[in-house]
Amino acid sequence: MPIAPITGKLRKRLWLDLSCAFGFGISSAYAYWYGIHLKSVQRQEEFYLKLERQRQVA
Repeated sequence: MPIAPITGKLRKRLWLDLSCAFGFGISSAYAYWYGIHLKSVQRQEEFYLKLERQRQVA
């Protein structure tokens, strides 16, 4: 008993797979940028500002 070929399966799932991949990737990038990266940069800038103030006092 031969198995019928699966036709059009890639085309049907391609848009779903691409949209899910792009959506997950973009949302992950935004979560990293606003959740981790900007807070890290803010802490770094505060440290250097504090260091510069200590140098001016000394």
